[in-house]
Amino acid sequence: MDPLNTLYEQLNKHLPGLDLRRGEPMARHTTFRVGGPAALMALPRGEEELRAVLALAAQEGVRPFFLGKGSNLLVADEGVDAFLIKLAGGLTRLERRGETGLYVASGVTLAQAAAFAAEQGLTGLEFAHGIPGTLGGGVFMNAGAYDGELAQVIAWVDCLDLEGQPHRLAGPELELGYRHSVFSHLPWLITGAGLDLAPGDPQAIRAKMADLAQRRRAKQPLEYPSAGSTFKRPAGHFAGGLIEQCGLKGTSVGGAQVSEKHAGFVINTGGATCRDILTLIRLVRDTVRRETGVELEPEVRLLGCTLEEP
Repeated sequence: MDPLNTLYEQLNKHLPGLDLRRGEPMARHTTFRVGGPAALMALPRGEEELRAVLALAAQEGVRPFFLGKGSNLLVADEGVDAFLIKLAGGLTRLERRGETGLYVASGVTLAQAAAFAAEQGLTGLEFAHGIPGTLGGGVFMNAGAYDGELAQVIAWVDCLDLEGQPHRLAGPELELGYRHSVFSHLPWLITGAGLDLAPGDPQAIRAKMADLAQRRRAKQPLEYPSAGSTFKRPAGHFAGGLIEQCGLKGTSVGGAQVSEKHAGFVINTGGATCRDILTLIRLVRDTVRRETGVELEPEVRLLGCTLEEP
């Protein structure tokens, strides 16, 4: 029997209240607004239910793919024959710890965490206010913007292994680097993190957040579906500058376009497919390599698709 069908039956049997979906369109769960159906998706409401889901998946030999808000994800038009666990909407605890600490559960958005820190008079998280993902996704890729990144404020991370057993990782164990963490190769699920911030003036914190928000609106194509910056920053360069230098600003493939506002963004102007976006990413990567000698590496995660030529 198909392991996903067996898992579906086991989840229904042992967790009858679980939000469990088959053939769920991934276009509903990614900020690119593209992607075909996921074979099986679970949306647990809390850590206890989550641990039970992981234990049952491990029992059936099924390795899940963990999904937050899908703000850095591109899914194949054909969909994906996999088991997805979506955390956005669950694991939402957000609280102050001690003088300068916060506990942020993985389903909390970075915007919510930054706003809460501001209310508490804690500085250090302002850069994250405009990042569209969750804390879990942010830790996974060590999200950052405007000279800030989560590595600067993370004290420790709570996570569950594939059997649902809890662990806490800290310091060098997290392997935090540019758009990288240990979770890039360790298939454990982030459930929350402790952040270490600093006392600050709430008015000054809110002013900084407002300034960064204005800069984002002025420079980024926030009015279109996208996955944020499409490429990682190459050493000694800026991806958007290289792409613009190669005359690619505004280049389109189907409904996908290199943004005319910021060349570092590939956007969905309406009706784009995963194939359109992948074709445009390849075109940009290959043109920049040919004309500048710089290799652009995508920042966007791919699920059910590849950048290799079809």
